[in-house]
Amino acid sequence: MKDVEAGGGPNSATESAPENADTHKIADLEAKLRDQEKKYLYLYAEFENFKKRALKEHQDLRKFGWEPVARDLLHVLDNLERAIAHADPAKTDRVLIEGLHGIAASFRKTLAHQGIHPIETEGKNFDPELHEAVGQVESEHAEGRILKEEARGYSWHGRLLRPARVIVSSGGPKNGGS
Repeated sequence: MKDVEAGGGPNSATESAPENADTHKIADLEAKLRDQEKKYLYLYAEFENFKKRALKEHQDLRKFGWEPVARDLLHVLDNLERAIAHADPAKTDRVLIEGLHGIAASFRKTLAHQGIHPIETEGKNFDPELHEAVGQVESEHAEGRILKEEARGYSWHGRLLRPARVIVSSGGPKNGGS
């Protein structure tokens, strides 16, 4: 009986083996649980990123989805402004010209309300991210200075919709190779 009370009986070896197996099984299960938790957290983070990305894409689509239409409307505004510029006041009804000015102003205001704004070129230096050089002329101005705007450029919510087509200075006359 002393052996049984001290834990040294015939069952002590067989009892420790199941305890070791149970401890090992518990450790394996805990490791698997940690792995599953890591996978869950990773997938949850991926899903949250996906939701944010999808929301941004949806917002961009709503914001910039009608870009082709906006570009087409700019051509209409260009033609309207050309018609006004070429209208001969001596031959064209003054009221008609004033009406065209009003329509063009309303058109520009509507475009501005939609986030479309003209790119300023007057007195600026050429910037290849905003301007498209369509010509170069010698002048007293520094090289790269915009001399004339051939077609107005526009930005849309801070991004380039159409570059301004400009003529830039090549600087003063070049002296012959002395």
